Amino acid sequence: MANTSSAKKNVRKMERKTAVNKARRSMVRSTLRKVEEAIAAGNKADASAALQLAEPAMMRAVSKGVYHKNTAARKISRLSRRVKALA
Repeated sequence: MANTSSAKKNVRKMERKTAVNKARRSMVRSTLRKVEEAIAAGNKADASAALQLAEPAMMRAVSKGVYHKNTAARKISRLSRRVKALA
């Protein structure tokens, strides 16, 4: 439990940041899920359109510190390879 006023303030700041990061992570997961669903349906047009939205969302999360750069690059690379493989 925080005792000093500065520690209490840091707790309040962390709660706000956690809420923002949780929202960002949720938004990214939603965009990735849309790509996955389009791939599972076998619809290349929808999958590539969803990937076009997912990639900047993922990189925006990286710039905000929600995800690591290599994690985002790996996920985008794997998804784009799967979208490209759809015939």
